[in-house]
Amino acid sequence: MKTQTKIALIFFLISLATIVLLGVSVYFFISRYSFTDFYKRLEIRGVVTAKAELDHEEASQAVLQEVRALHLEKLPEEKEYFFRIEPGVTFGKAAEELDLPLSFFNSVVETGSGTHQAGDIFFAGIRHTGKDGNYVVIVSAANHFGTQLMTYLRNILIAGIITASAFALFVSFVFSRQVFTPVRKITDRVKEISSQNLHMRLEQSKVNDEIGGLAVTFNNVLDRLETAFETQNNFISNASHELSTPLTTIIGEAEVTLSKTRTQQEYTDSLSTILSEAERLEKITKSLLFLAQTGFAGKAQKFDKVRMDQLLWDVKETIDKINSKNKVHINTSLMPESPEQLKIKGNEQLLHLALTNLVSNACKYSNNQPVTVSIGTFDDKVIVVIKDTGVGIPEAELKFIYDPFFRASNVTEYEGYGIGLPLTRNIVRLHEGEIQVSSQLNKGTTVQVSFPLGHYTLS
Repeated sequence: MKTQTKIALIFFLISLATIVLLGVSVYFFISRYSFTDFYKRLEIRGVVTAKAELDHEEASQAVLQEVRALHLEKLPEEKEYFFRIEPGVTFGKAAEELDLPLSFFNSVVETGSGTHQAGDIFFAGIRHTGKDGNYVVIVSAANHFGTQLMTYLRNILIAGIITASAFALFVSFVFSRQVFTPVRKITDRVKEISSQNLHMRLEQSKVNDEIGGLAVTFNNVLDRLETAFETQNNFISNASHELSTPLTTIIGEAEVTLSKTRTQQEYTDSLSTILSEAERLEKITKSLLFLAQTGFAGKAQKFDKVRMDQLLWDVKETIDKINSKNKVHINTSLMPESPEQLKIKGNEQLLHLALTNLVSNACKYSNNQPVTVSIGTFDDKVIVVIKDTGVGIPEAELKFIYDPFFRASNVTEYEGYGIGLPLTRNIVRLHEGEIQVSSQLNKGTTVQVSFPLGHYTLS
């Protein structure tokens, strides 16, 4: 059964139960009121009848007879009974004659009134005290009007329930269809999307509801899938290029050298070329292996307390050895007073590698212009900001900077493999940190890396 049908049936059953419960309640309370009202009318007749029949005052009797004739119409099958209350005498014989329970008479004697129903005949009894003594006065009649009223009300309620149920069923299916129309549109649209047209997106509703949220969420998934497909394509294309270039050079150099006898110097030059390309190939292979290892969450790493300000000075020392022309400046003005607020739990070698990659890139792509490295703490985090004034990254290419082997279109003249930043991100994630990159073309790049303070447990 479809969810749309289930919702329609559930809505209909709830509506039907509510309508039936309301109809039964109305019938029950009106029936109770009708019976209670009829008993009251019988009691009034009992009082008037008692005064008219048992009190022997001619003036009063004349008035009561007139009131009775004018205002108390004769009820169907109306009868009156009078029984004198005498000490030690029970009403067993009277109860047997009228086919009434003895408890009815006892209730009238003890409480002053009583009611009883036998089929369509209603009995109301009162205790009357007159000049000649105490009496039990009973008036009985058939409640034809009440019975007809309840029959008419029952028929109306049944017809109303049937009509309302049919309307509720119709509304239920219309309502469920209306609710699931956006879902059907989403389903039809999703069926059109495949790996060949991942650029397609769902129409987002202007109304901020669950359906709109579903469309937004699915579009976000499509964004990630499209990026993943592009990443995969870029990785395959770039990896094949980066790996095939040194291999082609090595094979070509070896074939040329072996094509004829060479001089000692020519052999030396050829081997030097092969060695250089082999070293380049080794660097690429090691970088790929390192990238794969840091991206594997299940790989155990040894974590100790690392003081980040000291680590930055070690990175500065490493950069000085690699590139003596650098102009790296470490800004310590935002550092906290306590060195304990700069300690995180992490792997010092991995963190050193990640920060060295970032600072080295800042120096390289700014042509050794001044690079500022700032460190501080905020909200239980240690934050490192690396800012340069280099060539920057085109805005359209920022989303690809973490793709292995990807290099921006404006840095082709700089040496590199496009593995450093993906490797750095993996290391930062391994330490439960965050990395954010913002850049403006020809104005520079700012990289912010944050790590939580060392109060959590890492394995």
